[in-house]
Amino acid sequence: MSNQRFERLPAILLKSVPLFVLRPIAQHITVKIAKKHPHLFARLGKHTQTKYLIKPTNIPLVALLVPDQDKPTMQIFKNTQIPEYDAVIEGKFLFLLSMLDGVHDGDALFFNRALTIGGDTEAVVCLRNALDDVEGSVASDIADVFGVAGRSVLSFLRQKEV
Repeated sequence: MSNQRFERLPAILLKSVPLFVLRPIAQHITVKIAKKHPHLFARLGKHTQTKYLIKPTNIPLVALLVPDQDKPTMQIFKNTQIPEYDAVIEGKFLFLLSMLDGVHDGDALFFNRALTIGGDTEAVVCLRNALDDVEGSVASDIADVFGVAGRSVLSFLRQKEV
């Protein structure tokens, strides 16, 4: 499968999945990550109430993360219904994944214009620094939630990484 066709695959697959299916899954993953890496959100200091919009440019969904240490939330929205946010991180899905996987440095992606940020840039930098300090891979932790299937999908995506 060519990379160009592959880049459209997540959009095709996710387009038909209802939000009521995705939302509890995203919330469950967020709680699991917060429990496994409690220091991740603690490191954000005053930014634990910041509303981070994660906006993959090649899929029809966005995620809104509020990294509250006691009650973190992740909500999923259609990209045509952008919620109110304080900070935004935007880029292709695989670039965003590679940051969670620790493969690519967020600064390098930003300066190469693979990622764009907006709103409260201090909050975005704090989140990036917190992710950099995580032992292991947040992407692997997310895949582990789904067991063998999740790890297989992540392995496939890693082969396609930019």
